[in-house]
Amino acid sequence: MRQCIDGDPSAYRVLYNRYSKAMFNTALRIVNRAADAEDVLQDSFTDAFMQLRSFENKSTFGAWLKQIVVFKSISFLKRQRISFVDMEVMVDTPEEDQLDEAEIWYTVDMIKQTMQQLPDGYRTVLSLYLFEGYDHEEISGILGLAQSTVRTQYIRAKQKLLHLLKKGEVYEQ
Repeated sequence: MRQCIDGDPSAYRVLYNRYSKAMFNTALRIVNRAADAEDVLQDSFTDAFMQLRSFENKSTFGAWLKQIVVFKSISFLKRQRISFVDMEVMVDTPEEDQLDEAEIWYTVDMIKQTMQQLPDGYRTVLSLYLFEGYDHEEISGILGLAQSTVRTQYIRAKQKLLHLLKKGEVYEQ
């Protein structure tokens, strides 16, 4: 990091090579298109490199960069006019439509593939919660939504994901 701050181009390459794959995957889980994830990745690294002097070592560089990638991904979706709908105004799902997670056996790869079919709002909330490790309060802050809305959207997204998994080919244990 010190070498980057001092302007050493090879140090930038080392940091990029170390973190680019993980950050690309984070962006891809949120924006859902490889080309868009590449754009987010480049913007994120550009911002991170420009702000290196403000990095205070309160977290790891990777965690700091991941925050930038998540915010850039959310900003990208908002620019694409993807709305995060207040889900509390929707009618509750009938109980017979509720799916039991125990009925479905799945792998992380199956979940990731199936999540690509979800609407952007659902996919974003699930990705931030399941894969990026943010809690509902943090997601609420990132998306600018009420915590209750985030929780409701998470529950509905999870139900939709389980429904899609159950409809698709599910491998038996």
